Amino acid sequence: MTTAVTAPERAGSAPDGTPVHRWVLERAGTRVAVLDYGGILQSVEVPDRDGVRADVVLGFDDVAGYVDCPSPYFGALIGRYANRIAGGAFTLDGRTYRLPRNNGTNCLHGGERGFDKRVWDAEPAADGHGVRLSLVSPDGEEGFPGRLAVSATYALDAAGALRIEYRAVTDAPTVVNLTNHSYWNLGGAGSGRAGGHRLRIAAGHVTPLDGDSVPTGPPAPVAGTRFDFREPREVGSGYDHNFVLDHGTSGASVAAELYDPVSGRVLTVTTTEPGIQLYTGDAFDAGPFGPCEGIALETQHFPDSPNRPDFPSTVLRPGEEFRSVTTYGFGTADDRA
Repeated sequence: MTTAVTAPERAGSAPDGTPVHRWVLERAGTRVAVLDYGGILQSVEVPDRDGVRADVVLGFDDVAGYVDCPSPYFGALIGRYANRIAGGAFTLDGRTYRLPRNNGTNCLHGGERGFDKRVWDAEPAADGHGVRLSLVSPDGEEGFPGRLAVSATYALDAAGALRIEYRAVTDAPTVVNLTNHSYWNLGGAGSGRAGGHRLRIAAGHVTPLDGDSVPTGPPAPVAGTRFDFREPREVGSGYDHNFVLDHGTSGASVAAELYDPVSGRVLTVTTTEPGIQLYTGDAFDAGPFGPCEGIALETQHFPDSPNRPDFPSTVLRPGEEFRSVTTYGFGTADDRA
């Protein structure tokens, strides 16, 4: 089956009045809606073990919902820097850059007006199977150096898996860390808490955090702790932590698998990124959704990497290209141990 890429339809307006459009992709039983506002993954509809489809990401029916409820970052494309930069500052090549402190003393998810609040240019992907979003972040935006040209292509493969490919180039040294911030509930959005899902993460280490969710030292082993998801178990609650994936920076590999025993739906996350942030949404009460109704699995580099030379580097220089690929595969199972 070829991909059906529906012509973009008007979906509302950004706060400044810029029109926002929705792109719908459909292939092999998966239907996805993407907004050019914030690069938001608005919906992902996939079948359960009985063939009944449901939307498995949390979100809103219109743009106004995202504008009115921005802080949980529902489905958004995050940049320039996903996660936290401690103290809202970093030093690169001997120069210190000051960023917005929009999360206590930290800069979170790109600052006050990150990529999640921008209207992206959108066009059909070159291969005809998706939509390509692009924007230019000017030098100094939210305090980050360099003119950064970014693209993110959302596409469905022949098996109905959603592939997001991020690319970026810069004209001056800078730092880049991009991700998608969808909250998954495989029972269907609005079906209740997702803590009963079973999760496996291919990570033998986690970055220990202080009270401000900033890493305090080198990665720590997960063995014997509540962070050990190397074998599938119920997610529960109380997580907003970066897991150090076993594959490191060696290439694409399975990072996590999430399973809902009620619906039978399975989500498999494959990524080229070295880390994945597990966030169980304990703190938010956003619109129709309460705490722990969705599970975020954010593939990315580690928090505060610009200030941690011992972490995989997030520095991008002129003449280089940032490239990252994450794939979300969907399936079903009658039982998973």
